[in-house]
Amino acid sequence: MLTGAKVGLRARHEDDIPVLRAELYNDVVNASRAESGPWRPVPAGTKDPRLVVDEADQRSVGFSVVELTGGTLIGSATLWGIDTHSRSAHIGLGLLPSARGKGYGTDVVAVLCHYGFVVRGLHRIQIETLADNRAMLRAAELNGFVREGVLRSSAWVMGEFLDEVLLGQLAEDWKPGVRAQA
Repeated sequence: MLTGAKVGLRARHEDDIPVLRAELYNDVVNASRAESGPWRPVPAGTKDPRLVVDEADQRSVGFSVVELTGGTLIGSATLWGIDTHSRSAHIGLGLLPSARGKGYGTDVVAVLCHYGFVVRGLHRIQIETLADNRAMLRAAELNGFVREGVLRSSAWVMGEFLDEVLLGQLAEDWKPGVRAQA
C-alpha cells in the first residue's frame, strides 16, 4: 500500500465495488461531472470498467483510497492514460461524500505524484478538471501543479457546456512531501 499523511492507496478489493458503485457512480450528478461521457446505469454484478481493475491494461492503474486511521474505504484513485514513451499520465480521483472537505483529496494527489514520479519514473503528470471544481483545483495547486490552460466549453455536463482547467506537474518541479502554502 502507498501511504500519505492521511490516506493509503491500495489494491481494489471485491467488497469495495458495491460501496464505490452506490456512493460514487450511482450519483448521477457527481458521476456526470467526473466522467468524460454520459452517465449510464450499470447493473450490479457486471464488470463495470470504472471499478474493476484490469491487470492487463498497462495504461491505467486503479486504487482504492482508505483512511490511514482505521482503513475505512473513502474513495477511488487512478493514474490513467499512462504513456510509457512520453513518460506521462493523468490523475483521476473520487471521494465518497462523507470523505469530502477533509483534505483527503490533496493527500491522494500527493501519493499519486509519488507513485507516478518515483515508482513509475514519469516525467509529466496532468490533471483535467471542471473549472468550478474548487476542491480538485486546490488539491492540485497545493501539490505544485501549474494551471496551463482553460479548455473553453469543452465538457458537456448535465445539459450545459462547462470549461475545463488543464494543470500540469513535471518531475523536475515536484517536491515530495512539500506542499504550497494555502
